[in-house]
This record gives sequence, C-alpha cells and structure tokens, in this order.
Amino acid sequence: MEEKARQLLLLAAVAGVGAAFGALSTAAVFSFLSRAKRREGYVRKLLESNGGAGGPHAGSTGPGARLHDSSDLLSDEVVAEQLTRNIQFFGVESQKKVTESFVVVVGLGGVGSHAASMLLRSGVGRLLLVDFDQVSLSSLNRHAVATREDVGTPKAYCLKKHFSLIYPECQIEARVQLYDSSAEDEILSGQPDFVLDCIDNIDTKVSLLAACVRRGLRVLSAMGAGARADPTRIRVADLRESSNDPLSRAVRYRLKKDHGIEGGIPVVFSMEKPKAKLLPFQGSKEEETPSDYQIVPGFRVRIIPVLGTIPAIFGQVMASYVVTQLAQLDFQTEPIVNLDLDHYRVLHHRLLEHEELIYGSAEQVLVDAEEVMYIVKELWRGRSARDQNMKDTGRKMWRSVNELMLVRWDKSKSAGVSNLILLKFSEADAHESTTLDQIKDEEPEFHAMVSRVLKRAETEFAL
Repeated sequence: MEEKARQLLLLAAVAGVGAAFGALSTAAVFSFLSRAKRREGYVRKLLESNGGAGGPHAGSTGPGARLHDSSDLLSDEVVAEQLTRNIQFFGVESQKKVTESFVVVVGLGGVGSHAASMLLRSGVGRLLLVDFDQVSLSSLNRHAVATREDVGTPKAYCLKKHFSLIYPECQIEARVQLYDSSAEDEILSGQPDFVLDCIDNIDTKVSLLAACVRRGLRVLSAMGAGARADPTRIRVADLRESSNDPLSRAVRYRLKKDHGIEGGIPVVFSMEKPKAKLLPFQGSKEEETPSDYQIVPGFRVRIIPVLGTIPAIFGQVMASYVVTQLAQLDFQTEPIVNLDLDHYRVLHHRLLEHEELIYGSAEQVLVDAEEVMYIVKELWRGRSARDQNMKDTGRKMWRSVNELMLVRWDKSKSAGVSNLILLKFSEADAHESTTLDQIKDEEPEFHAMVSRVLKRAETEFAL
C-alpha cells in the first residue's frame, strides 16, 4: 500500500512538473506570437504611412513619404532582426557604417538591379537609383526583381516599388534619367559613400567615371557581362589589369585620351573571351527600323546575347565589394597575374642560383615553387616591389618575368616566405649592397610598405 502511495505521489509530481513546463512553454509561445504580432502591426503601419506597399511614395524621399533616420536604424527591433546575420558577420559598429551609408547606382539592368538589390538587403540606409530605360520582356531573364507586370515600367520605379516591400526603412530615390555631364551635379551631389557604374554605353560610362575621379568619389565599375558563361573567371581588379574585355579596352583608351586617367578605378570584369558577337537588329515588322526602338538617340539597339546568370553574378560581386568596403572589412582581392607554374619554377631556380652565388649555398632557401607562387602572386602581384603601379599586364607581364628575381629582404635571416621580395635584376644588385637601416633612413615609405607586406605573410603562414 505504501509503495502504491509513493507511485501516485511520484506521478502527481511528474504531472505537476509537466504542467509547469507546459505553462512556461505556452507563455513563451504567447510571448513570441505577441512579439510577432507587434512586428507585423509595425510593418503594416509603416507601409500604410508610406502610402501602401506599391504607392507613389513607397520607400521614397518625396513629399508625403516617411523619412527614416539612417543613423539609428539598428535600434529598430525589426530592422535589427532582419539584418541579424550581417550584424553577426560584421559586428554592430561595422554594420552601422553600412546602414548610415549613401550609395548611388547608375544603370539598373541585369548588373545594376542585382547590385542594388543586395545593397538594399545588406542594410544600406540610402540609395539613389538612376536609369533612363524601361523594363522589357526580354530583360526578365536577368533582372533582379522585375515581373511581367513591370514590363514598360521605368526600371528605377520598378526597383523602388519592390524594394519598399523588402526594406521599407531605406531612403530610396528613383530617377528616370540618362546620366551625362549635364546631370553630374544633380546625381553625384550629397557626398555619396560609393557610386556603382553599371552603364553599358561607353560615352556615358566614361563621363561618369571621370566625374567620380575628379570629385574624389569612390566608384566601382562593371565591364562587359554579355556573351560570357564561365562564372569562375569573374574578377575585381584595377581597370589597368582587366583583360579579354573589349569594353574595358575602350574605356581605358577613352579615359586616358579624354581625361588623362590611366587607372586607379576598381572594376568587375570577366577574363573569359566573349563567346558571341552583337546580333543585328531584327524588327517584328518589315516597316520597323532600329530607331523605332531607341529610347535615347545614339544608343545601340543591336542585341548582346546574355546568359542571365553572369550579369547577376557581376551585380552580386559589386554589392559584396561595396558592402565590405563600407563596413571597413579588410581583405585582399585576388591579383590578376597571368603566369603559369613554369614561370614560378624559373623564379625558384633563379633564387637557388642567387643564394649559391651570394651565400655559397642554397641551404637557407625555405620555399618551394608553390610557395614562390604565393610570394610572387599574392604578395607582390607579379611586379617588382619597387614598381607596384600595375602598368604591365597580359603579355607584358610575361616578358617582365625575364628581368625579375627573388632576394632576401633581411640578409641576416633565411630566405623564407616572410623574408623574400621581388625585384628587377638591377634593383636586386643595389639591394644586396645596402642595409635595411639605410633603406629605412633614406626611403621610409618603401621600408614601411615592404614591412607591411611581409608581416601579412607572417600572419597568413602563422610564422
């Protein structure tokens, strides 16, 4: 009898614990639902105050729109939760830099729409979207957000409408406008933190890039994304380093000829040679002419074959580059060094010969050909440590290897990953006849630069 009583008491205790746990669980669920309902109500009210999700002032900065102070966006519970993954990645202070930033995107087609979309989703607090063109049915294979209902709508308005449903706190200004020199002050005023050039017309592209350089604005430019298929060949580099891209070549020529600008502009480009050429215009009716399809006189109406995924990747790369720059996340882009393994083997063999000549033995060479590849490509970008201006690209870089060699930076240390610099033959001879103290006294900037680069090698190899 006593045993049965104990069992009943135990069952009652378990039931009590279960009830208590159930009550706590129920309370937690109700608390969650309450918070969710409050957030849902908040968002609904926010959209209503903006004139409705698709209203004329949705996400805009025009009259009647609700303005949001980008300096305190992260203090909003809904925004903070929406951007929680970014906050975990960057940290609060770095993400705050993103939400307080102002970015201008010029050109809202396959590349620009994807770039703008991910800038928005990353929490950029203010966007100026500029494009003169309209959404076409054939552009739906590559546009970030447009639907068939948007065909015929200006691309700028289309993006603003959809963006207001994604991140209504962002201040979005949409302009249906062609960029040219007369629009410079209007579009580039307000000290934007970054400008994205996603234009595919050479004249307007060159004009925008030159204006950004003249004004000291940070700009990232998209080169040709059409007629490509290989996503592994997309790179970010200085305009001077872009290769196999007719648009890059034309832009380089025009910037130098018309504006005296030879480089210093980061670009997204593909190292893949175009797989197709411009197709001729084909009207749907015999009486139609190319000019019937021109929104702006002088702009091409011939067709560039486009695999929609490639401009989308271009746009994603641009957004990632800009967001990390805004958040001040330090990383090194992959250098564009057109060398193969044989070149690195030659440089390794040259190092061994030099060590035997200067030090009587190659025993202190602590690198192999693979590590030479890292030193030459990642640290010195295929160029002499004394000539990091990136003027030699493509075949010129291949020829330049014939006059380059690796030597110790500090002659008292072994020839390891963190103690080798790339120099021309004449520079190597001069380096061997001087000391680090002399270099530090006579060329402090060069000494600091080399020390910084070699410190990076120490960090990455955990030396």
